[in-house]
Amino acid sequence: MALLLNVETATTNCSVSLSKDGETFALKEDNDKGYSHAERLHVYIKALLEENNIETSQLDAIAISKGPGSYTGLRIGVSAVKGLCYALEKPLISVSTLEALAHQVKATGGVIVSMLDARRMEVYSAIYSADYKEIREVQAEILEAHSFEKYLEEGKVYFVGNGVEKTKTIITHPNAVFIDDKLPSAREMGFLADMKYKKSDIEDVAYFEPYYLKDFVALKPKSK
Repeated sequence: MALLLNVETATTNCSVSLSKDGETFALKEDNDKGYSHAERLHVYIKALLEENNIETSQLDAIAISKGPGSYTGLRIGVSAVKGLCYALEKPLISVSTLEALAHQVKATGGVIVSMLDARRMEVYSAIYSADYKEIREVQAEILEAHSFEKYLEEGKVYFVGNGVEKTKTIITHPNAVFIDDKLPSAREMGFLADMKYKKSDIEDVAYFEPYYLKDFVALKPKSK
């Protein structure tokens, strides 16, 4: 039975979980609407392990939410996990942020659109069936009234993630179901990470990079 540490930092939610054989049994997270992962992440990891009387040597692997998401959040999470994997000589597993997010939706039909807020009216999104099979790969797209129209005409579409807030101001189709106040969490990572662990689907610790989807653009400070 694989014991995994799972880390999610792709958004403002700093989230850490422990899972055994795909079942999450411990979780520590906090979404304070800001990015303070650098200060909190290692504290959360240490506390979670201590609270559950687990030594780092007992871990079979460490999983990271690979993105897309916040450039800063992903960098912090991936850097921390790569450091742990290297120091502890543990395998590194990457989990799609949007795929894990889709698992927060329980639907009997239709499709699930996992979406994360990007700049202005843009979102990062991927589409999954009700049983979490990928229907459309991750894309960066500008929202408009006819976005996702093909899927909306065929049945219910469940929108989840922090891109929902601006999506529901544009899409008014009766088949649209908006699930508010959901962020990616390490809670849903355990099952996906365990499947990869069983298949030895691991990353190269030295060369693994987050999935940013788009290049980071540094804005120049305004002249005073």
